[in-house]
Amino acid sequence: MEPTVVDLLAARAITALPMDIQQPAPKRPPGTEGLDVILSWAMYTVMFLAVLGVLITAGMMVVAHNQGRGGDHMGRLGFVFGGMVLAGSAALLVNMVM
Repeated sequence: MEPTVVDLLAARAITALPMDIQQPAPKRPPGTEGLDVILSWAMYTVMFLAVLGVLITAGMMVVAHNQGRGGDHMGRLGFVFGGMVLAGSAALLVNMVM
């Protein structure tokens, strides 16, 4: 079977393209230094709320145990831990997608 014109053009285009394409290193735009402060405050707030969520859930578990009734506190604790994992891995998730 003889190669067609399309096959020959495709082969020529593939060999003409550079194979080692380097991505440029990310650079911060000028005037965005204040974003680090905002991001660090946001992360501190998320960590504070996560600890507060664990403490509130633990307190609710103690009260429910003392009153002799069960509760869905493990589900709440699971949501708190899920939020903590998501907040802790936010930068990794963004880097993975980009």
